[in-house]
Parts: sequence; structure tokens; C-alpha cells
Amino acid sequence: MTRHIPSAPQTTTPAPAPAPAGKAAPPLTFRQATEADLPTLVRLRDAAATWQVARGIDQWTPGEMTETHFRTHLQQAEVWLAHQGPHPVGAWELWWDDEPTWGPQPPTAAYIHRLMTDRTTAPPGTGRHVLTAAENRITATGRPLARLDCLTTSPRLHAYYKSAGYTPVGERHVTEGLGDPYTVTLFEKQLP
Repeated sequence: MTRHIPSAPQTTTPAPAPAPAGKAAPPLTFRQATEADLPTLVRLRDAAATWQVARGIDQWTPGEMTETHFRTHLQQAEVWLAHQGPHPVGAWELWWDDEPTWGPQPPTAAYIHRLMTDRTTAPPGTGRHVLTAAENRITATGRPLARLDCLTTSPRLHAYYKSAGYTPVGERHVTEGLGDPYTVTLFEKQLP
């Protein structure tokens, strides 16, 4: 039985963001993405992938995600943007199930995908604020678990998610999705 997912708030929700030395930064705000945001989502994803590749982080490749991908998830899930003032500085997808990666599951979790920040405009710590906003959205739906995954070959991402309170709960060989089959580590966090 599928639980009803409450509608997402249509207004922005402020969250604290670290301010650059000597000047107050505007707070982060969050809103659901629309079709008009598709180019921004692709740009954010490509910039995050380029940043990862340059630092030897094995996770994403530039050019993997197109507007078609994000359009599909606008219809099937939730896609969110983070702004600091007028500038988009991050985004994420929130799925209500993820059977290809997690197998059949009861409706007790939501699945965070494509957590990304713009390293050229986002202040340090933005990724953690974006992750917290995703968790807050999950909590608002009444689901007690946040889940995500990353490649098993990404120790830096594993450390990042562990430091954010996520626990590795297994591995899964994924044959659907991006390119060749790959193996991911599954992470989960109990929400308050």
C-alpha cells in the first residue's frame, strides 16, 4: 500500500548558510524545480561531475544527465533547487521508491539522488545544508528513513555521508540506469 505523500511547500524555506569572512551571505532558500529550471539542473550536474572528476572522486561523469532525465523526475518524483539570493547553488532529487537499487521496500523511506552543489558560487557547507533540507522534506512526509547510495569505489563520498550520520547497510549490483552495471554502497539514516 502506498502512503500519501504530502504536497511540497510552494514557498521557499530559509536555512542558515555560512557567510564569507566579513560579509553576511543571504540565507539559502529551497523550492521545487519546474520545467524552466531544466537547463540549470543540467548545468549544476555537469559542474558537480567536472569537480568530482578533477579531484579523483569516482561517481559522476560530465554529460550523463540531460534535460530529459530531469524532466522525467519532475514528473515521477521531486526535484529541488537551493538558491542563495538569486543564484542557484545546489539541487537534489527525492524519490519515493528506488526498487532497481534497493529492491522492494515498504514505504518507510525516501531516496535522495543527485545531491549537487555549485562549487563556484556556493559557500562552504552548502552541501550539508542541502542534504539537511532533503531530510527535512522526508520528515515532513512522515517517513522515518533517508536513504541514498554512491559507488562502492567512492571512499570520499562514503566518508562524507558517514559524517552526516548515514550508516552503510549493504551493497547492491545495479544493472539499470547509467551505462554499464555498477556496484553501489547503500546508506541509510534514521530521521527524528
